[in-house]
Amino acid sequence: MSRRVAVNGIAIAYEEHGSGTRPFVLLHGFTGSRRDFAPRVAELAALGRVVLPDLRGHGESTNTGTEAGYTFDQLAADLLAFLDALGIERCDLLGHSMGGMIALRAALRWPERFASLVLMDTSARVPDDLAREPIELAARIAREAGMPQLAKLLRARSSSPEAGRTDADRRLEAEWGDRYWTEWRFPNYHAMDPQAFGALGAELFDQAPLGARLAEIRCPTLVLVGSGDTGFLAAANELVRDIPGARLAVIPEAGHQPQLENPAAWLAALGEHLARVRRSV
Repeated sequence: MSRRVAVNGIAIAYEEHGSGTRPFVLLHGFTGSRRDFAPRVAELAALGRVVLPDLRGHGESTNTGTEAGYTFDQLAADLLAFLDALGIERCDLLGHSMGGMIALRAALRWPERFASLVLMDTSARVPDDLAREPIELAARIAREAGMPQLAKLLRARSSSPEAGRTDADRRLEAEWGDRYWTEWRFPNYHAMDPQAFGALGAELFDQAPLGARLAEIRCPTLVLVGSGDTGFLAAANELVRDIPGARLAVIPEAGHQPQLENPAAWLAALGEHLARVRRSV
């Protein structure tokens, strides 16, 4: 069931499942929503209390309609305010893709609030294989024609080699059929603020790299990446190298969405991590 809480002048939509002393908070990525984790809710709830928010400009959270405020720093501040509003003093935090970039900024700024991190298919810098021009073109379409039209165009070109999709993503679409679009991709794109698409898309390229600060992270950290997610494999190795004590889990037969493409291996890695970091709770 969706809930809403007021933070920083907007409403954050979220849902909770399971129970436990210390919650596991999961942040989705760019153009995503908590819907990205929906097929795994029952398994996640079996691990304890799970909290799934939509970032501002995504899902059912507020679309402000202006680019101001759509920055990684603002989304990190929203996360802290969200935790405060729910009375969560400390949590285990997963950040996926752009959500991982938000998680890194939050952990560096407020380290006392995070008992552990899971950095999933993410980077402390501009991701490899990410091209600015297509995202700028997509942002222009989103502003001028709307997110539903952008989603329609993306689907139309999704079968071309230039779409840049992983083998695992194409396999997922083959397994899900039309539900891949109607129950997941389209709802995410249709709900997103086109101003958020433009501003956060630019932020992916303009972000300040965090590599020099990774040694400041002291909480237990799992770096998780799909074996076929080529744009994030080198970045994952850098995170493991530079975060003290970080562990690496490479999910086989998965790309950028391992929770959907190889859920058994993804859940096994998360279960081992949470069991390890919660032994003293």
